[in-house]
Amino acid sequence: MIECLKRIISEHQHIEPSDELLPRRVAIGSLPGKVSVVTGVRGSGKTTLLRQRIRQLTENDVPRENILYLNFADDRLYWLRHENPDLILEAYFELHPQKRGHETVHCFFDEVQALPHWQLFIDRLTRTEKCEVTVAGSLLPSPDEEAASPLTGRIVSWDIFPLSFREFLDGKGIENNGSLSTEQRLTIQKAFEDYWQVGGFPGVNGLGPHQCIEAQQSNWSTILASIIGHHNISHPRAVIDLAHWLVDNTGSYYAVSHLTDYLKSLGHRVRKSSVVDWLVAIEDAGLLFSVNIFSSSSTRISVNPRKVYCVDHALVTSVSSGILINSDSLLENLVFTALRRVTPEIFYHKTKTGREVDLVALLPSVPGQERTILLVQVCASLTDPRVKQSEVRSLSEAMVELAVAEGTIVTWRTHETIPVGFGTIQVVPVWRFLLEMDSRT
Repeated sequence: MIECLKRIISEHQHIEPSDELLPRRVAIGSLPGKVSVVTGVRGSGKTTLLRQRIRQLTENDVPRENILYLNFADDRLYWLRHENPDLILEAYFELHPQKRGHETVHCFFDEVQALPHWQLFIDRLTRTEKCEVTVAGSLLPSPDEEAASPLTGRIVSWDIFPLSFREFLDGKGIENNGSLSTEQRLTIQKAFEDYWQVGGFPGVNGLGPHQCIEAQQSNWSTILASIIGHHNISHPRAVIDLAHWLVDNTGSYYAVSHLTDYLKSLGHRVRKSSVVDWLVAIEDAGLLFSVNIFSSSSTRISVNPRKVYCVDHALVTSVSSGILINSDSLLENLVFTALRRVTPEIFYHKTKTGREVDLVALLPSVPGQERTILLVQVCASLTDPRVKQSEVRSLSEAMVELAVAEGTIVTWRTHETIPVGFGTIQVVPVWRFLLEMDSRT
């Protein structure tokens, strides 16, 4: 077993970091005394980020022998789930005994959730050895679970999403910074049409339409299987049906009681508490997200439905039935994911007259300033005057109620400034909105 570990550790130390890694605008690092935790949905590019960090270290003259990388999804390491993980250290220091206590060892553990009680191992590692630790995984503990973790207070986390539109452009070598010429703008608009079709999962980048759908469906099935296996769920078919209902209703409202009744109508014997647990598990995996009504009243939040969004708009089109999905729903999902990369504090708003604002985002504060409230309506087209009037009225009412001087309507192509009584509404094409949000990350 030790020899197996030594062989795998040595293999990774002799692999040349690839220059063909798809560039990401997220850079993970390390802080003294902290454990770097990289989370995100399966297939979002966590392993690529680890490899980019390793390449950065080697470019900064860190010897490759000082880098310990293991991927616990490697079937050759399956046996380690039933053994003492201290064997990892034993194997490494048998290879490099001179390093112990004298040089910093940079440890990278991928798919760490496959290692039982990994938090205890990492805690002991950071307390007893001279090392920096970065772990990555798709099903790492939720904040509630982390409260009881031995690593509480010592984690620096990065939440990784599929490629943003700016990263998608980077991968194609398309310039997208600063002021844009007419030619650059047209190139970006054309690239957005591709992004709209294939989405941001790196693994589908460059595939044809049919292959893309197959890859998305395979990833969806694998994610759900991982959730079911990780949480030892005894009603797997119910979880699959629940996930499909949610993705079919992207951008729409749901209530747990309604979901429970729906699953019962399909013949599943489920309790409301189980449905709540399954929702938490699906969200912890980074697959779907729920949004509450914007309110300071816990009672109002509890009695109002939530809205659901998927981590990637193209994943929705690949796995949903398509019956309830329309261009406005998909566009709203895309706008949500752009906002979610910037902030986890996203809501919807109901005005006093019952009108809805699709998304309310609390953007991170700038030193010396209060947090910015961003009000966003999503509407593919404003060519119908009645639709335009309705969207503007909803947004302007919310601007008055929340004392916000500017609102945004994201459309497919329209660019316009609309003065309203309390301020200004900016109508922007979606590609420009995505780039603006990317500049905030």
